[in-house]
Amino acid sequence: MTVPTPHIAAKAGDIADAVLLPGDPLRAQLIATTFLNNPVCYSEVRGMLGYTGTYNGRRISVQGTGMGMPSISIYATELMRFYGVRTAIRVGSCGALLDEVKLRHIVIALSAHTNSSMTSRTFNGLQFAPTADFGMAVAASTLAAERGLDTHVGSIYTSDSFYDDNLEDTMRLAAYGTLAVEMEAAALYLIAAKERARALCMATVSDHLLTHEMLSAEERQTGFMAMAELALDTILATD
Repeated sequence: MTVPTPHIAAKAGDIADAVLLPGDPLRAQLIATTFLNNPVCYSEVRGMLGYTGTYNGRRISVQGTGMGMPSISIYATELMRFYGVRTAIRVGSCGALLDEVKLRHIVIALSAHTNSSMTSRTFNGLQFAPTADFGMAVAASTLAAERGLDTHVGSIYTSDSFYDDNLEDTMRLAAYGTLAVEMEAAALYLIAAKERARALCMATVSDHLLTHEMLSAEERQTGFMAMAELALDTILATD
C-alpha cells in the first residue's frame, strides 16, 4: 500500500515519527492548536482530524482514532506501517475500578488485559500480554510526580463493550488490582509490538464504576490538557 492510505489523507513526510492518539478528533484539534507551533491539518478523512506541528522544537503529530480496538487498530497500523511512526501515546479517558483512583486522576497503563478476540485470534488462542514501552512509562510517571499530578501506574482493562450488562468479570479484574477500564490500549500495544514501535497509554478518569461519578462530555473533550502536556513531555524526555 502507498500513501495516502484509505483512512489518512497525509502525503509522505506529513506525519511526524511521534504521535499522540486521542480518541476524539476534536480533542486532537484542541491539543494541536493549544500546544503545537504552526499546526497543519494533514487529514480530515471520516472526520478523524490529524495535525502536525512542533513542540519545543520537536516535530510531533496528533491523530484522532475513534472509539474501540478496531478503530484505533486501523490508525495505529497505517501510522506505523506506512507513515513511519515509531512512538505513539494514546491520550484518552477511562473508568476507574478502584476506590483510590478518582475522577480526573491520570492512569498510566503498564499492561492491558482484554476481552477482545483480537489478541487471541492473532496467536491462535495463546494468551499474549499487551504491554507498554517501559522507558516511556517510567518517564511519564517521573514527570507526573514532579508536577504533583494524581497518577496511578499499573494494569488496565481494554473492553470491547462500553455498555456492559454483566460487570462480574470487570469487577473480578478490579479484585486483582486492575486500575481502570477503557477500549483501545490493548490493540495499540499489540500493533506496536508487531511493528516494532514504542507505545504508551495514559488515560484521565472520566467516570467511576464504583461511585457512578461522571465528567460531562465537554469536560472529557477539553479537560485533559494536563495529560496531553505530560504525553508531549514524555516524548521529549525519551527521544
